[in-house]
Amino acid sequence: MSARDPPTSTDVLVIGAGPGGYVAAIRAAQLGLDVTLVEKDAYGGTCLNHGCIPSKALISATDLAHRTREASHMGIHAELTIEMSELVAWKDQVVEQLTSGVEKLCKGNGVTLVEGAAEFTGENTVRITNSREDDTNRLEFEHAIVATGSQPVELPGFEFDGEQILSSRDALAMESIPDRLIVVGAGYIGMELATVFAKAGANVTVIEMLDEALPGYGADVTRVVKQRATELGIEFHFEAAADSWERTTDGITVTTTSEDGGVSEFTAEKALVAVGRKPVTETVSLEAAGVETDEDGFVPTDDYARTNREHIFAVGDVAGEPMLAHKGMYEGEIAAEYIAGGSATVDPQAIPAVVFTDPEIATVGMTEAEAAKAGFDPIVGEMHLRGSGRALTMDEASGFVRVIAAETGNVVGAQIVAPEASELIAELGLVIESEMSLDAMIETVHAHPTLSETVREAAANAAGQAIHTLNR
Repeated sequence: MSARDPPTSTDVLVIGAGPGGYVAAIRAAQLGLDVTLVEKDAYGGTCLNHGCIPSKALISATDLAHRTREASHMGIHAELTIEMSELVAWKDQVVEQLTSGVEKLCKGNGVTLVEGAAEFTGENTVRITNSREDDTNRLEFEHAIVATGSQPVELPGFEFDGEQILSSRDALAMESIPDRLIVVGAGYIGMELATVFAKAGANVTVIEMLDEALPGYGADVTRVVKQRATELGIEFHFEAAADSWERTTDGITVTTTSEDGGVSEFTAEKALVAVGRKPVTETVSLEAAGVETDEDGFVPTDDYARTNREHIFAVGDVAGEPMLAHKGMYEGEIAAEYIAGGSATVDPQAIPAVVFTDPEIATVGMTEAEAAKAGFDPIVGEMHLRGSGRALTMDEASGFVRVIAAETGNVVGAQIVAPEASELIAELGLVIESEMSLDAMIETVHAHPTLSETVREAAANAAGQAIHTLNR
């Protein structure tokens, strides 16, 4: 992994080879800069190794099994089992293929790779420690890009042990399916993994201290997902705080306190705690370089991804919300291009967010309320999946597409709850980024029969021109 003879100086030092880091390194090298990328663990970071990719592999596999089991009304009758150890082995193969691909891309673009943990020792220097080789090196840099990512938050009293109290990373590596699983936290990580294990055959209980699942997405968006989750057998307990847990002869008991002071106990084999993520900054000694962090440990940045030290940049999760891999990649390119003399800026207006539940949720831009607050007189159009021929042929009639436009007709936001919402949202992101209008969407011919037609029809509904749904 590491360079045979680590360099002593570089134009651009990138700390962390996750999505933001490796993209920044490659782009900077493409622009003619001498780039050194330091990684202490594995290429691809949390996303590729312990997050986005492995979770989506398990989501796809368990969904395939679930849909096959539930297809008797189509005339498909099957009995099947999930061998979790084999599924995890396949998932690991996918991860290995992608991590090796990242390494090849870096090398192919001339990025110098160094294995180790980087720690600032001054404004333009770091110490790189390779514990495996018991080796330490000093590196000078002109510019640095901090891309150290994030890690799971531990709930007090529920410290991760990898056996009974699990982080998302632990859960993705389980080689057997627990009969009963408690999920603490109904955010996107908790909801995605609750769905995975419910489809794999576990009895899942979700405990959430707030009054709804997926806070921030809106009740109409999450209603469809919660209904489907309930159909999967997932049991929800809202406004309940997980206070403590204890081991039992056959697993654990988690004690919760409700808003009204009521105490409840829930038993399971294991508990997955998914109550958020926090930036990884404590190990890189940012203070030695004079880089400031906020009260939550994130590194504030400007429109060019610069920190308060103008030659040091921060991208990805460590730079704050939204903590999304594609946001980190985008910021990584902006930082690299700025260092090389460019002037592009970070504009988060059209950064999509996706939750891989069943069905998927995807959003981009503003909600109707946000558009109104921004001073627009929003125009809203919707298309429900029950009116989509393609959705019905997929046996997926729950969900909708919503398009929000300003009074001028320019599209400013969208929400999608549908199968393949993660793919459909890209069109809306392009429309918003390009400042396109409802008319432009309506005039674009969409193939039939496809789910993409629902996007056009929602735009047509906003303009009062819908054919396959009643106009508002």
